[in-house]
Amino acid sequence: MIPDPVRRDILDRLHRAEAQHDVKVLLAVESGSRAWGFASPNSDYDARFIYVNRRDWYLSVSLEEQRDVIEYPIVDEIDINGWDLRKALRLFWKSNPAFVEWIQSPIVYAESGGFAQAVRALLPEVYSCERGIHHYRSMAKTNYRGYLKADRVPLKKYFYVLRPLLAVRWLERYGTAAPIEFHKLLTLVVDQPALIVAINALLERKRQAPEMGLSPQIPEIHAFIERELERLEAMKPVRQERQDVVPGLSHLFRTTLDEAWKA
Repeated sequence: MIPDPVRRDILDRLHRAEAQHDVKVLLAVESGSRAWGFASPNSDYDARFIYVNRRDWYLSVSLEEQRDVIEYPIVDEIDINGWDLRKALRLFWKSNPAFVEWIQSPIVYAESGGFAQAVRALLPEVYSCERGIHHYRSMAKTNYRGYLKADRVPLKKYFYVLRPLLAVRWLERYGTAAPIEFHKLLTLVVDQPALIVAINALLERKRQAPEMGLSPQIPEIHAFIERELERLEAMKPVRQERQDVVPGLSHLFRTTLDEAWKA
């Protein structure tokens, strides 16, 4: 799914980031449309990574705010940036959608030590379906209102409404974090053949066209979106009581730090 020259380039940039910032990359993945499964020919490569600083970085009494992200400008369609381990685990505790999607990405560039396997194992315990539903419902509503209410619409934006709507369905049905691959979410509407046909046709069009432009609304997809948004507007997510996961995340932080910088 990722051409070898691009993969090598991304790995080279990760190695340079480690040397430049004196960190170790624990996990690097592709996020965004290429990981979701509906990239266009000209889509950027959105590489994201989790890294760990040296122990003294975390123990320092600094008068300045410590920067806990590494960001680079987009070069040659490659967008690459990362989060520090402690920042990532704090966001994981909040069921941050970006982090949850990163650790589920089907496209992995690099994986070091036991960190990635450990956070994936913790996902069912840490993830809050209630927060996930609020997030995806808001995302679907925002993209629909911002792009799909006109007579002619940017067709690619259908996917930025469909994916979160289907993610909510997944959370409702299975009570687990939704997968990021769009084809897995489509299994939730196999009982609507006309909708599936319309979505698959749009998928094929997006995969072939560098720029889809504005077109008339697609009735089958539009009707499904409006029904789902109306249904979700009245829905109140069930409040979820989680166990205290902070001790487990703190333990993972310490063991990852020890593993990364062991002699």
